[in-house]
Amino acid sequence: MKKTHWIAAAAILLALCGRLSATGAQADEGALDVVKVRKNFYMIAGAGGNIGVQIGSDGIVLVNSGSAAASDQVLAALKKLTDLPIRYIINVDAGPEFVGGNDKLSRAGYTIFTNALGNPAAVAAMTNGGGASILSHDSVLRRMSADTAAKYSNGAMPSEAFFTPRKALRMNDEGIEILYQPAAHSNADSFVLFRASDVVVTGDVLDMTRFPVIDLANGGSIKGEIEALNRLIDLTIAPTPFIYKDVGTYVIPGHGRLSEQMEVVDYRDMVVLVRDVIADLIKQGKTLDQIKAARPALPYETRYGSPTGTNAFVESVYKSLSAPKK
Repeated sequence: MKKTHWIAAAAILLALCGRLSATGAQADEGALDVVKVRKNFYMIAGAGGNIGVQIGSDGIVLVNSGSAAASDQVLAALKKLTDLPIRYIINVDAGPEFVGGNDKLSRAGYTIFTNALGNPAAVAAMTNGGGASILSHDSVLRRMSADTAAKYSNGAMPSEAFFTPRKALRMNDEGIEILYQPAAHSNADSFVLFRASDVVVTGDVLDMTRFPVIDLANGGSIKGEIEALNRLIDLTIAPTPFIYKDVGTYVIPGHGRLSEQMEVVDYRDMVVLVRDVIADLIKQGKTLDQIKAARPALPYETRYGSPTGTNAFVESVYKSLSAPKK
Protein backbone atom coordinates (compact mmCIF):
# COMPACT_ATOMS: atom_id res chain seq x y z
CA MET A 1 0.00 0.00 0.00
CA LYS A 2 2.74 2.40 0.97
CA LYS A 3 4.53 1.71 -2.30
CA THR A 4 1.31 2.38 -4.21
CA HIS A 5 0.85 5.68 -2.37
CA TRP A 6 4.42 6.74 -3.21
CA ILE A 7 3.89 5.92 -6.88
CA ALA A 8 0.63 7.90 -6.95
CA ALA A 9 2.26 10.85 -5.20
CA ALA A 10 5.17 10.81 -7.65
CA ALA A 11 2.78 10.76 -10.59
CA ILE A 12 0.87 13.76 -9.22
CA LEU A 13 4.13 15.62 -8.60
CA LEU A 14 5.33 14.96 -12.16
CA ALA A 15 2.02 16.16 -13.54
CA LEU A 16 2.21 19.36 -11.52
CA CYS A 17 5.80 19.95 -12.62
CA GLY A 18 4.73 19.47 -16.21
CA ARG A 19 1.99 22.08 -15.83
CA LEU A 20 4.35 24.52 -14.15
CA SER A 21 6.91 24.02 -16.91
CA ALA A 22 4.30 24.65 -19.57
CA THR A 23 3.15 27.80 -17.77
CA GLY A 24 6.75 29.02 -17.54
CA ALA A 25 7.32 28.42 -21.25
CA GLN A 26 4.18 30.39 -22.11
CA ALA A 27 5.27 33.24 -19.86
CA ASP A 28 8.63 33.39 -21.66
CA GLU A 29 7.08 33.17 -25.11
CA GLY A 30 8.06 36.18 -27.18
CA ALA A 31 10.91 37.09 -24.83
CA LEU A 32 14.31 38.02 -26.23
CA ASP A 33 17.12 35.51 -26.37
CA VAL A 34 20.35 37.00 -24.96
CA VAL A 35 23.40 34.93 -25.91
CA LYS A 36 26.81 35.52 -24.35
CA VAL A 37 29.32 35.46 -27.21
CA ARG A 38 32.49 36.64 -25.47
CA LYS A 39 33.35 38.00 -22.03
CA ASN A 40 31.91 41.44 -22.80
CA PHE A 41 30.00 40.69 -25.99
CA TYR A 42 26.41 39.51 -26.44
CA MET A 43 23.89 38.76 -29.16
CA ILE A 44 20.24 39.73 -28.69
CA ALA A 45 17.86 37.69 -30.85
CA GLY A 46 14.10 38.00 -31.17
CA ALA A 47 13.92 41.79 -31.51
CA GLY A 48 13.63 41.73 -35.29
CA GLY A 49 17.13 41.51 -36.72
CA ASN A 50 19.91 40.22 -34.48
CA ILE A 51 21.67 42.84 -32.35
CA GLY A 52 25.36 42.80 -31.41
CA VAL A 53 26.19 44.23 -27.98
CA GLN A 54 29.72 45.28 -26.94
CA ILE A 55 30.09 46.45 -23.32
CA GLY A 56 33.06 48.21 -21.76
CA SER A 57 34.22 51.20 -19.73
CA ASP A 58 33.07 53.64 -22.45
CA GLY A 59 29.54 52.25 -22.38
CA ILE A 60 27.49 50.12 -24.79
CA VAL A 61 28.06 49.84 -28.53
CA LEU A 62 25.12 48.29 -30.40
CA VAL A 63 25.20 46.92 -33.92
CA ASN A 64 21.62 47.21 -35.18
CA SER A 65 18.74 48.31 -32.97
CA GLY A 66 16.00 45.81 -33.76
CA SER A 67 12.42 46.72 -34.58
CA ALA A 68 10.58 49.68 -33.09
CA ALA A 69 8.08 47.37 -31.36
CA ALA A 70 10.85 45.56 -29.47
CA SER A 71 12.67 48.67 -28.18
CA ASP A 72 11.39 48.42 -24.60
CA GLN A 73 12.35 44.74 -24.44
CA VAL A 74 15.83 45.51 -25.75
CA LEU A 75 16.33 48.26 -23.17
CA ALA A 76 15.19 45.92 -20.40
CA ALA A 77 17.61 43.23 -21.61
CA LEU A 78 20.49 45.71 -21.70
CA LYS A 79 19.65 46.89 -18.19
CA LYS A 80 20.14 43.33 -16.95
CA LEU A 81 23.61 43.26 -18.51
CA THR A 82 24.94 46.64 -17.36
CA ASP A 83 24.01 50.04 -15.95
CA LEU A 84 26.29 51.78 -18.47
CA PRO A 85 24.62 53.93 -21.14
CA ILE A 86 24.34 53.23 -24.84
CA ARG A 87 26.98 55.36 -26.58
CA TYR A 88 26.88 54.16 -30.19
CA ILE A 89 24.36 52.43 -32.47
CA ILE A 90 25.89 51.15 -35.71
CA ASN A 91 23.44 50.38 -38.51
CA VAL A 92 24.63 47.80 -41.05
CA ASP A 93 21.31 47.27 -42.85
CA ALA A 94 18.47 49.64 -43.75
CA GLY A 95 15.65 47.17 -43.06
CA PRO A 96 13.09 48.23 -40.41
CA GLU A 97 13.94 45.17 -38.30
CA PHE A 98 17.47 46.58 -37.98
CA VAL A 99 16.90 50.35 -37.66
CA GLY A 100 13.39 50.56 -36.19
CA GLY A 101 14.68 50.88 -32.63
CA ASN A 102 17.12 53.70 -33.44
CA ASP A 103 15.08 56.56 -32.00
CA LYS A 104 14.15 55.04 -28.65
CA LEU A 105 17.49 53.35 -27.99
CA SER A 106 19.45 56.45 -28.98
CA ARG A 107 17.43 58.69 -26.68
CA ALA A 108 17.90 56.20 -23.85
CA GLY A 109 21.67 56.53 -24.33
CA TYR A 110 24.10 59.39 -24.01
CA THR A 111 26.32 61.14 -26.55
CA ILE A 112 30.10 60.85 -26.37
CA PHE A 113 30.36 64.53 -27.24
CA THR A 114 30.72 66.71 -24.15
CA ASN A 115 28.96 70.03 -23.64
CA ALA A 116 31.80 71.83 -21.88
CA LEU A 117 30.02 75.20 -21.75
CA GLY A 118 26.83 73.74 -20.35
CA ASN A 119 24.75 75.47 -23.01
CA PRO A 120 21.39 73.66 -23.34
CA ALA A 121 21.05 75.01 -26.88
CA ALA A 122 24.05 72.89 -27.89
CA VAL A 123 22.25 69.70 -26.85
CA ALA A 124 19.05 70.79 -28.57
CA ALA A 125 21.00 71.37 -31.78
CA MET A 126 22.12 67.75 -31.92
CA THR A 127 20.01 65.62 -34.25
CA ASN A 128 19.50 63.01 -31.55
CA GLY A 129 18.99 65.45 -28.65
CA GLY A 130 22.20 64.45 -26.89
CA GLY A 131 21.45 60.72 -27.09
CA ALA A 132 23.74 57.98 -28.35
CA SER A 133 25.33 58.51 -31.75
CA ILE A 134 23.86 56.56 -34.68
CA LEU A 135 26.52 55.62 -37.23
CA SER A 136 26.04 54.11 -40.68
CA HIS A 137 27.22 54.18 -44.24
CA ASP A 138 25.60 56.96 -46.27
CA SER A 139 23.56 54.37 -48.19
CA VAL A 140 21.59 53.50 -45.02
CA LEU A 141 20.82 57.17 -44.40
CA ARG A 142 19.64 57.60 -47.98
CA ARG A 143 17.42 54.51 -47.86
CA MET A 144 15.83 55.56 -44.58
CA SER A 145 15.24 59.09 -45.89
CA ALA A 146 13.55 57.71 -49.00
CA ASP A 147 11.34 55.25 -47.08
CA THR A 148 8.04 57.15 -47.08
CA ALA A 149 6.15 54.14 -45.69
CA ALA A 150 8.21 53.92 -42.50
CA LYS A 151 8.31 57.72 -41.95
CA TYR A 152 11.35 57.62 -39.68
CA SER A 153 11.69 60.48 -37.21
CA ASN A 154 14.74 62.73 -37.17
CA GLY A 155 15.87 60.95 -34.02
CA ALA A 156 15.93 57.62 -35.86
CA MET A 157 18.18 58.85 -38.63
CA PRO A 158 21.94 58.20 -38.50
CA SER A 159 23.63 61.21 -36.90
CA GLU A 160 26.98 60.19 -38.42
CA ALA A 161 27.32 58.85 -41.97
CA PHE A 162 30.45 57.90 -43.90
CA PHE A 163 31.04 57.56 -47.64
CA THR A 164 34.27 55.53 -47.72
CA PRO A 165 34.49 51.71 -47.99
CA ARG A 166 35.85 51.55 -44.43
CA LYS A 167 35.17 53.45 -41.24
CA ALA A 168 37.18 52.75 -38.08
CA LEU A 169 36.75 53.84 -34.47
CA ARG A 170 37.92 52.72 -31.07
CA MET A 171 35.51 52.09 -28.21
CA ASN A 172 35.97 50.12 -25.00
CA ASP A 173 39.68 49.65 -25.74
CA GLU A 174 38.88 47.78 -28.94
CA GLY A 175 39.36 48.59 -32.60
CA ILE A 176 36.10 48.49 -34.56
CA GLU A 177 35.94 48.41 -38.36
CA ILE A 178 32.79 49.06 -40.38
CA LEU A 179 33.20 47.66 -43.89
CA TYR A 180 30.75 48.65 -46.63
CA GLN A 181 29.61 45.87 -49.01
CA PRO A 182 28.26 47.40 -52.24
CA ALA A 183 25.40 45.81 -54.21
CA ALA A 184 25.10 42.72 -52.01
CA HIS A 185 21.74 41.81 -50.41
CA SER A 186 21.01 45.50 -51.18
CA ASN A 187 23.05 48.66 -51.70
CA ALA A 188 23.06 49.40 -47.95
CA ASP A 189 25.04 46.54 -46.40
CA SER A 190 28.04 46.62 -44.09
CA PHE A 191 29.93 44.30 -41.74
CA VAL A 192 31.26 45.33 -38.35
CA LEU A 193 34.45 43.66 -37.19
CA PHE A 194 35.36 43.82 -33.50
CA ARG A 195 39.07 43.07 -33.56
CA ALA A 196 39.81 42.09 -29.97
CA SER A 197 36.52 40.25 -29.43
CA ASP A 198 36.97 38.41 -32.76
CA VAL A 199 33.32 38.91 -33.67
CA VAL A 200 31.76 40.04 -36.97
CA VAL A 201 28.19 41.36 -37.06
CA THR A 202 26.27 41.39 -40.34
CA GLY A 203 22.88 42.36 -41.65
CA ASP A 204 20.92 40.19 -44.06
CA VAL A 205 23.90 39.42 -46.29
CA LEU A 206 23.99 36.36 -44.03
CA ASP A 207 20.63 34.98 -42.90
CA MET A 208 20.81 31.53 -41.34
CA THR A 209 17.03 31.07 -41.48
CA ARG A 210 16.42 31.37 -45.24
CA PHE A 211 17.86 31.87 -48.70
CA PRO A 212 19.34 35.34 -49.23
CA VAL A 213 16.85 38.04 -50.08
CA ILE A 214 18.42 39.81 -53.06
CA ASP A 215 16.74 43.23 -53.11
CA LEU A 216 17.14 44.09 -56.79
CA ALA A 217 14.99 47.21 -56.49
CA ASN A 218 17.43 48.62 -53.95
CA GLY A 219 20.68 47.77 -55.69
CA GLY A 220 21.18 44.16 -54.65
CA SER A 221 22.77 41.57 -56.96
CA ILE A 222 23.81 37.93 -56.81
CA LYS A 223 27.35 38.90 -57.81
CA GLY A 224 27.62 41.39 -54.95
CA GLU A 225 26.03 38.92 -52.51
CA ILE A 226 28.66 36.28 -53.28
CA GLU A 227 31.47 38.84 -53.12
CA ALA A 228 30.22 40.00 -49.72
CA LEU A 229 30.07 36.41 -48.42
CA ASN A 230 33.62 35.86 -49.66
CA ARG A 231 34.70 39.01 -47.84
CA LEU A 232 32.98 37.78 -44.70
CA ILE A 233 34.88 34.50 -44.89
CA ASP A 234 38.13 36.45 -45.29
CA LEU A 235 37.34 38.36 -42.08
CA THR A 236 36.94 35.17 -40.07
CA ILE A 237 39.63 32.91 -38.63
CA ALA A 238 39.27 29.16 -38.17
CA PRO A 239 40.35 27.71 -34.79
CA THR A 240 43.40 25.91 -36.22
CA PRO A 241 45.67 24.36 -35.05
CA PHE A 242 43.85 23.87 -31.71
CA ILE A 243 40.51 22.93 -33.22
CA TYR A 244 39.08 21.61 -29.94
CA LYS A 245 40.01 24.69 -27.91
CA ASP A 246 37.82 27.35 -29.51
CA VAL A 247 35.48 27.97 -32.45
CA GLY A 248 37.48 30.81 -34.00
CA THR A 249 35.72 33.97 -35.14
CA TYR A 250 32.06 34.28 -34.20
CA VAL A 251 29.64 35.68 -36.78
CA ILE A 252 26.32 37.24 -35.76
CA PRO A 253 24.03 36.98 -38.82
CA GLY A 254 21.08 39.19 -39.64
CA HIS A 255 18.73 36.45 -38.47
CA GLY A 256 19.26 33.02 -36.99
CA ARG A 257 21.81 31.38 -34.77
CA LEU A 258 25.31 32.49 -33.82
CA SER A 259 27.66 31.14 -36.47
CA GLU A 260 31.30 30.38 -37.21
CA GLN A 261 33.49 30.32 -40.30
CA MET A 262 32.50 26.91 -41.71
CA GLU A 263 28.81 27.78 -41.52
CA VAL A 264 29.48 30.93 -43.55
CA VAL A 265 31.47 28.82 -46.03
CA ASP A 266 28.55 26.38 -46.33
CA TYR A 267 26.13 29.27 -46.88
CA ARG A 268 28.39 30.80 -49.56
CA ASP A 269 28.77 27.44 -51.29
CA MET A 270 24.99 27.02 -51.32
CA VAL A 271 24.50 30.43 -52.95
CA VAL A 272 27.23 29.75 -55.54
CA LEU A 273 25.83 26.31 -56.41
CA VAL A 274 22.30 27.62 -56.93
CA ARG A 275 23.67 30.55 -58.96
CA ASP A 276 25.64 28.17 -61.20
CA VAL A 277 22.65 25.88 -61.79
CA ILE A 278 20.43 28.83 -62.75
CA ALA A 279 23.14 30.27 -64.99
CA ASP A 280 23.38 26.93 -66.84
CA LEU A 281 19.60 26.78 -67.28
CA ILE A 282 19.62 30.31 -68.67
CA LYS A 283 22.27 29.25 -71.21
CA GLN A 284 19.92 26.43 -72.24
CA GLY A 285 17.30 29.05 -73.05
CA LYS A 286 14.95 28.20 -70.19
CA THR A 287 12.35 30.74 -69.14
CA LEU A 288 11.92 31.88 -65.54
CA ASP A 289 8.87 29.65 -65.08
CA GLN A 290 10.75 26.65 -66.46
CA ILE A 291 13.67 27.35 -64.14
CA LYS A 292 11.36 27.58 -61.13
CA ALA A 293 9.77 24.28 -62.16
CA ALA A 294 13.24 22.68 -62.33
CA ARG A 295 13.77 23.58 -58.65
CA PRO A 296 17.46 24.56 -58.82
CA ALA A 297 17.60 25.09 -55.03
CA LEU A 298 16.09 21.67 -54.23
CA PRO A 299 19.06 20.29 -52.20
CA TYR A 300 18.72 23.20 -49.78
CA GLU A 301 14.97 23.72 -49.62
CA THR A 302 14.47 21.80 -46.38
CA ARG A 303 17.16 23.93 -44.70
CA TYR A 304 16.55 27.42 -46.08
CA GLY A 305 13.40 27.26 -48.17
CA SER A 306 9.77 28.24 -47.93
CA PRO A 307 7.08 28.17 -50.65
CA THR A 308 7.43 31.89 -51.33
CA GLY A 309 11.02 32.45 -50.22
CA THR A 310 12.54 29.82 -52.51
CA ASN A 311 10.79 31.15 -55.61
CA ALA A 312 11.72 34.72 -54.68
CA PHE A 313 15.39 33.73 -54.35
CA VAL A 314 15.40 31.85 -57.68
CA GLU A 315 13.66 34.77 -59.40
CA SER A 316 16.10 37.32 -57.99
CA VAL A 317 19.09 35.24 -59.12
CA TYR A 318 17.55 34.83 -62.59
CA LYS A 319 16.87 38.55 -62.97
CA SER A 320 20.27 39.46 -61.59
CA LEU A 321 22.05 37.19 -64.06
CA SER A 322 19.81 38.30 -66.95
CA ALA A 323 20.24 42.02 -66.32
CA PRO A 324 22.17 43.93 -69.01
CA LYS A 325 25.86 44.33 -68.16
CA LYS A 326 26.78 47.89 -67.18
